Amino acid sequence: MSAGPDGDGWDAGDVLLTLAGLGLLALGVFAVLTMLVVVPKNRRPSSATAWIIAIVLVPFAGLLAFFLIGSPALPKVRRDKQRNVDRLISERTREHGIGLERAPGPDWLDPVVRLNQRIGAMPMLHGNDARIWTGYDATIRAMTADVGAARDFVHVEFYILALDRTTEPFFDALAAAVARGVTVRVLLDHVGSWRSPGYRRTLRRLREAGVLWRLMLPVQPWFGRYQRPDLRNHRKVVVVDGRVGWVGSQNLVDRSYNRRANLRRGLQWQDLMVRVSGPVVQELDAVFATDWFSETDELLDVETPDALPGGVGSSTDAELLAEEHGPLSCQVVPSGPGFEHENNLRLFNSLLYAARSRVSITSPYFVPDESLLYAVTAAALRGVDVELFVPEEGDQFVVHHAQRSYYEQLLRSGVRIHRYPPPYVLHAKHMTVDDQVSVVGSSNLDMRSFSLDLEATLLVHGRGFCDDLRRVEDGYRAVSRELTLGEWLRRPGREQLFDNVARLSSALQ
Repeated sequence: MSAGPDGDGWDAGDVLLTLAGLGLLALGVFAVLTMLVVVPKNRRPSSATAWIIAIVLVPFAGLLAFFLIGSPALPKVRRDKQRNVDRLISERTREHGIGLERAPGPDWLDPVVRLNQRIGAMPMLHGNDARIWTGYDATIRAMTADVGAARDFVHVEFYILALDRTTEPFFDALAAAVARGVTVRVLLDHVGSWRSPGYRRTLRRLREAGVLWRLMLPVQPWFGRYQRPDLRNHRKVVVVDGRVGWVGSQNLVDRSYNRRANLRRGLQWQDLMVRVSGPVVQELDAVFATDWFSETDELLDVETPDALPGGVGSSTDAELLAEEHGPLSCQVVPSGPGFEHENNLRLFNSLLYAARSRVSITSPYFVPDESLLYAVTAAALRGVDVELFVPEEGDQFVVHHAQRSYYEQLLRSGVRIHRYPPPYVLHAKHMTVDDQVSVVGSSNLDMRSFSLDLEATLLVHGRGFCDDLRRVEDGYRAVSRELTLGEWLRRPGREQLFDNVARLSSALQ
């Protein structure tokens, strides 16, 4: 036996201690290299700093978490599919001259529309009608009626799709549509729907009805399907026969989400959906077709905007379309980790910097990155009337407290904060700018929606629609309680601690 450090022989304990020391040294070197080389690459400084702190404080767990959920990019094959569809739409719209002339509306809107088209491929289209729906159960009944009138196809896509007493008529309408020869395709997010009660019952009902369905972004490593598990498809889209579309914030589930904690607290979700008709429906269908292609490798024969009159720069039948569908110009802005840029964040920032008089924002989760926080506060500081509608009581503890950590800075800059009262969770997601421009969709104003979730957003130019959305905001304001800076500074120290600690976790992307 060889001699040990003190001349004695090596025993098993010495060997184990030496190996453990070498292992810890290797882990330390690996952690340092990860922090210096891997973590900062193409990442926000705040996010990189948060990850470095996590790795320093808990090296093994921090490294494991980083390599499990540290990359916000979808697998390359999915990103390639998105780029291929974007290229196809861009080529066809250029060939037919759609989107080449300036957009209607204020001078500042045209650059925003161009930005959206460049990074999201979709042009602005004229001659649309859009109607706002805020009643939760009434919205489901209206979507059910549209499915009941389908003659050719129905495309349904939801982050959460659940069969329960509230949604059962919608599932019945899908089954009846299949029975009369309509092609029905359904996409539901795997993790979002799996966490909802009745998941297996929902899938069984889809199979029994003969619906063509797929899970979105499935986390099923045993089937060879895996990506970062918190990259989710958060879109809510319905398209019927290419003539009617729905987009907004509402999932297809009971207003309580059927969860015990929500039922115990009596929580009810308050959402907003928009029913659209006209050429922009084809853009919503293109979003669905892209997601269907990503999950099935089947590229649907969707009528693209090049086949439609009414695009920006196209005067063909524009007056007729306005009479049939309405005077609105609309543009769909898809976003998510399948795109090179954070499309929705760039849209929101552009609108905030362009605003001249008034901005109203509604978001259940307002956890901005630095750029959005600066855009909101800069608008208020330069004299724009900025107001923010948020729920007073949140359903997610950490996110809710992270959101609250920004209130002081917002209030000091002049942003008015209105808190929607419990037991309702204000889950609607929309923005109005200068009485002419509106944004409605599935995207929250938080870092998750900017970097990790696939979202669908509708940009609308039209005074009438903006007025309608302003009336919805007036309704929020009438029942909400405005938060003052003095009140906020007097909140208990325990709550301030929760807020500040939660804020640190928001950057872990």
